[in-house]
Amino acid sequence: MTRQPGNPFSCGLDAAVAVVGGKWKPMILWALGAGGVVRFGELRRSIDGVSEKVLIQQLRELESDSVVRREVYKEVPPRVEYSLTELGKALNEALVPLGEWGHINMDVIVANKEKASAA
Repeated sequence: MTRQPGNPFSCGLDAAVAVVGGKWKPMILWALGAGGVVRFGELRRSIDGVSEKVLIQQLRELESDSVVRREVYKEVPPRVEYSLTELGKALNEALVPLGEWGHINMDVIVANKEKASAA
């Protein structure tokens, strides 16, 4: 796989991983896909273990990649809602088989992780 001039990615998988890479981004996409339009607090509660700081950072990165839409309402108190863009919905659909694979193989994955940590 060679990079084309002016293209930082060597293949489509490289480009996709650049968008969803990291521990929390796939979980954010999954939560937004399930919830539609979601306020920040709802989103944070739906993702176990993510800190507010990390969630904000990851949402900003997804927004800059045009995967997540952030809608700010000029109200008191201010209201901010997040949703997937069309690009984000397509990406979320691409993640479905990966989630299914994880679900089907979860017992094996857990057993291997436990075995590795015991060694």
